[in-house]
Amino acid sequence: MRAPEPKPTPKPLRKANRRGAARLAAVQALYQMDIAATPLHEILAQFESHWIGREVEGDQYLPAEAGFFRDIVNGVVQGQRKLDPLVDQALEASWPLKRVEAILRSVLRAGAWELDKRRDIPARVVVSEYVDVAHAFVDRDETGMINAVLDEIARRLRAEEFDRAPG
Repeated sequence: MRAPEPKPTPKPLRKANRRGAARLAAVQALYQMDIAATPLHEILAQFESHWIGREVEGDQYLPAEAGFFRDIVNGVVQGQRKLDPLVDQALEASWPLKRVEAILRSVLRAGAWELDKRRDIPARVVVSEYVDVAHAFVDRDETGMINAVLDEIARRLRAEEFDRAPG
């Protein structure tokens, strides 16, 4: 099974950087692992050798920070037992993570992992980056859900970043 392709978008997205490309590739890899049960070592090898920074079937995949890509994918796989309940708590009780579309699950898990483990990246940046990633695959309604869930997780995990006065 091939990773999902970003949907065409009428408005230009912000210029992608190597970390943004790593986030996008990580979400695609996590999606493929979720849908096709592709093993971790196989998905990492496949993306690093055949997708990232290459042209595949006429689509150009952006160069990505390979170490960051691996960190996200490995981190989500290793931390999924902690991440899924964290995301579930932020979702409405009537809509558990297992009912969320696979690509959105991948975005939420990757964003939750980064909020939990990458304290060197501001929470607002993490939330914004994963909303941008979600825009590549889904419509505005779903990206609003991504924003709300990741914002709630960010406020729970990093309350100190939101308690400070701007400036």
